[in-house]
Amino acid sequence: MSTHSPLPPEIAPGSLDEATASRLETLIEEEEGAQNRFTGILGLGAVAIALAMSLFHLWAAWDIVPTTTLRFVHVGFALAIGFTLFPISRRFRHRLMPWDWALAAAGIYVIWYLISGGDDLQDRAIFPEPMDIVVGWMLVAMVLEVARRATGPVMPVVAICFLLYGFFGDWLPAPWQHQGYDSERMIPHLAIGLDGIFGTAVDVSATLIILFTMYGAILQASGAGKFFVDFSFAATGGKAASAGRTVVLSSFLLGGPSGSGVATTVTLGTVAWPMMKKVGYRPDDAGGLLAAGGLGAIISPPVLGAAAFLIAEYLNIGYLEVIKMAIIPTILYYASLLFMVELDQRRLAASGNAVPDDALQVEPIPVMLRKYGFHFSSLIAIIVFMVMGYSPTMSVLYAMGVAVLLSFVRPEQALWPRKLIGALAAGAVQSVGIAATCASAGIIVGVITLTGLGLKFSDIAIQAAGGSLVITAIYTALIVWVVGLAVPVTASYIICAVVAAPALIKLGVPDYAAHMFVFYYAVLSEVSPPTALSPFAAAAITGAGPYRTTFQAWKYTLPAFVMPFVFVTDPQGVALLLQFRGDMGWGDVAWQFMLAVIGLGTLAIACQGFFRYALAAWERWTLAVAGVLMMFPALLEAMLPGLVPYPHLVGMALAVGLLSLQWRPSARTA
Repeated sequence: MSTHSPLPPEIAPGSLDEATASRLETLIEEEEGAQNRFTGILGLGAVAIALAMSLFHLWAAWDIVPTTTLRFVHVGFALAIGFTLFPISRRFRHRLMPWDWALAAAGIYVIWYLISGGDDLQDRAIFPEPMDIVVGWMLVAMVLEVARRATGPVMPVVAICFLLYGFFGDWLPAPWQHQGYDSERMIPHLAIGLDGIFGTAVDVSATLIILFTMYGAILQASGAGKFFVDFSFAATGGKAASAGRTVVLSSFLLGGPSGSGVATTVTLGTVAWPMMKKVGYRPDDAGGLLAAGGLGAIISPPVLGAAAFLIAEYLNIGYLEVIKMAIIPTILYYASLLFMVELDQRRLAASGNAVPDDALQVEPIPVMLRKYGFHFSSLIAIIVFMVMGYSPTMSVLYAMGVAVLLSFVRPEQALWPRKLIGALAAGAVQSVGIAATCASAGIIVGVITLTGLGLKFSDIAIQAAGGSLVITAIYTALIVWVVGLAVPVTASYIICAVVAAPALIKLGVPDYAAHMFVFYYAVLSEVSPPTALSPFAAAAITGAGPYRTTFQAWKYTLPAFVMPFVFVTDPQGVALLLQFRGDMGWGDVAWQFMLAVIGLGTLAIACQGFFRYALAAWERWTLAVAGVLMMFPALLEAMLPGLVPYPHLVGMALAVGLLSLQWRPSARTA
């Protein structure tokens, strides 16, 4: 019995050639860790442990479980499954080695020690007993090892660097210096209290993320993913020339419930790449668009990525409020992608590479909705339950029930017990990497809070920017982007929410805008090497070079990532988050939305270098400036204060003037 397949269910054996499937599996394992696939008794045991984790969290969602117990058990399951299903190295795959047994047992012992210690253990955290420190060190080491096995070596290395900073910070020069801490102070703070490993990130992982992961696994097992892809092809005309539009629409439908960039990219790539190739897309262009579509999965309601649940927790707001703030940015992101693919289609047609609009074999939309439209029900149910006042935890729990019950509408997609058990077990296994990332990030956050690094860093950033909000925002974006080069989205957000966001908040940016700004730039790590898993996976499918594909993904996503600056540098920009300051109203929302749409369209033309005809280099650069002026007018105001009174209007006039030149007779030959 196979416990897990790194490839999404939609790409079942046969939909990819064996060599490509093998490359994809190897690539994903390099980023997420090789995984054991046991058979026989070991396979049944692995499924049983994963199922026990799912059932425990379902019960915890329904009933009341003490906070410490829930967090401890969640990490305990992650340790047990991590050491069982993720080998110490690739050459030990599909074998449960003696050290794996020992580490899994040690993980269970550590969690038992923490739970049985109860309030007495928490009370003596400041003056720990020797065994408390030993157990704490064991926990720290095992969390880092599971993170290495499940997500790769980068996250543990970053956490170790922060640990070294905590222990030896007294050796550093000002302003980075602190008093330095020994094991008696550092280890209990990280491993016993709720400020380190068992902090906010693990709490969100244990209460929300794992439930949404199980929900996504249930949807996939019931065939929802295939329906979303087929529906997208039918909705965009069912023709090969619509392949780019199909990628955009289906990435939203698939990404909404999955919240996984790489899963969306791989699922779409196996279906869409043959058609994209047929209409003239180069392998690297197609891979870049597929990766950009996968990136949208992390910012698309109702699930978004794991980091979105953390936003709600850090800001102490309802998750429905986070979804509301994400609505317009998500629309704008996909509008930007649509602009890019429409320009692609024009460019391909102008080059003579496009082929006739051959119709594809897809069922008409009414027939498809009549057969499989019930898959939309559980997505709608999540929002409906939250609007009715249910918590996100109960909403996703009920939505899972809706998805399971409605799967019996189609006998071939019914979630009978065996299939349901497999889905729940798969959801638990998929959550191990997230749990390990959150626990490792807890070590980093614990060091930051203990040493006061977050406050120091904010002061350093503001001083370096000379107190300018615009420059501070640019520094913050660069910091988040650099952190995202090393760690995944969730970890990048956690670190920068503690380190970088306070600098923006100190300069008067609303906390929700600062955190959404950090979140959107943390998402860039999905297309940033060396953790650029989505572009690398797309490159494996299309056969293009991975780094060339990554640069193409940047090209497709670049226009949309100017947008977060509107949140923090323009007092009216929070209208894009559906938030209001002072006497703002819906007219401000419409105005900001219109500026953003026109600005994104202008930036898309600049990135593609094509409108009606190819653009000269000076036209592209000037259009890029015009797009930035419309979306980010504060940049010009900061550079040339008072010289240009209405930058957004200047940008609009500049764009109209330049694009009108495309109708001059000489434009075509130029």
